[in-house]
Amino acid sequence: MSDRHIDTVCVQGGYTPGNGEPRQIPIVYSTTFKYDTSEDMGKLFDLEASGYFYSRLQNPTNDMVAAKICALEGGTAAMLTGSGQAANFFALFNIVNCGDHIVSSSSIYGGTFNLIQTTMAKMGVEATFVSPDCSEEELNAAFRPNTRAVFGETIANPALTVLDIELFARAAHAHGVPLIVDNTFATPVNCRPIEWGADIVTHSTTKYMDGHGVAVGGVIVDSGKFDWMANAERFPGLCTPDESYHGIVYAEKFGKEGAFITKCTSQLMRDLGSVQSPQSAFYLNLGLESLHVRMARHCENGQAVVEFLSAHPKVKSVSYCGLPGDKYHERAKKYLPNGSCGVVSFDLKGGRAAAETFMKHLRLGAIETHVADARTCCLNPATSTHRQMTDEQLAAAGIPAGLVRISCGLENAEDLIADLRQALDKVE
Repeated sequence: MSDRHIDTVCVQGGYTPGNGEPRQIPIVYSTTFKYDTSEDMGKLFDLEASGYFYSRLQNPTNDMVAAKICALEGGTAAMLTGSGQAANFFALFNIVNCGDHIVSSSSIYGGTFNLIQTTMAKMGVEATFVSPDCSEEELNAAFRPNTRAVFGETIANPALTVLDIELFARAAHAHGVPLIVDNTFATPVNCRPIEWGADIVTHSTTKYMDGHGVAVGGVIVDSGKFDWMANAERFPGLCTPDESYHGIVYAEKFGKEGAFITKCTSQLMRDLGSVQSPQSAFYLNLGLESLHVRMARHCENGQAVVEFLSAHPKVKSVSYCGLPGDKYHERAKKYLPNGSCGVVSFDLKGGRAAAETFMKHLRLGAIETHVADARTCCLNPATSTHRQMTDEQLAAAGIPAGLVRISCGLENAEDLIADLRQALDKVE
């Protein structure tokens, strides 16, 4: 990031209008772009010049917004994707091949768990899941000669475990592979994983970055710090000629700072096409302009709600790293000193039935398969986002069947607590 404060980058990063140009980023709604000669366009296909020729790969609006997020995270290159799932898949698939192996925290979003455990397994990619609380010895034992990446979430969805980023980064680097961290819940306002050793950062921009439930999207940010050529035998896709793209060796031509995102764009986005629309990117940018203001309020409401819930007799347990005594409170003070997020997980004493009764009687909080919104919402992960997981997998991820995940919005905290109180009163 530049020498400007993160608040200023949220508002003005990524785009600086020239004299007489639009003050807001323009929405470039065009599938194709005109050139005067075939030679001009050929330079783009040879990656000899920067520019645009087809919006399935790149679009000016998208790149302006990606540049802002790149600056917020302190990276060197970034790209938008059509969803957070696409961002995580592209970030992994950009460096793993059939026969390779991934080490991942077991405490991650259910959809991402399924992506790694089931879908990528069908592509011949194996995975070992480790507890976010594992020792350094246990973590190192999970690596194999064919391990190509380590994956984790800054704040896991919905277990709210906090990743020891430095530990996972140290292990990854000791084995010559990058650490990929999904930073969706913390956002760069509250944590910048690259500063703690992460090499690649992803987000579901659908969540706090958008913040208003408007547009699905994702982003990948490269730190520009991982030395691909120093580990060339592990990453042939980056370090040997790409015959599908004129024999380019990405790590040689674009260096540490640009190789990962260039390959991801020119190869994966070209072939798989999970592009974010420029209209969605425009909406995302509007959300980013207030991200630094909104995150403070989300954290404030989350803290007030968790203090209420932790003292309620019908609540069995509460997970929120901002609560003194929480398992991750000390770790959060290191990685998240200014607050974590507005998402709170709690387990009712009556289990799944109590959770269903509680949610049914909420008035402000809506039951949604969404989180990190301006409006408060909640769900029971075991019957929704994580329903593909077995009871054993749920337990390993720290998600009991009666767990309720509530995402505190931007409403008045007293009103939120009053709503929770009346709903809890209905639970027997």
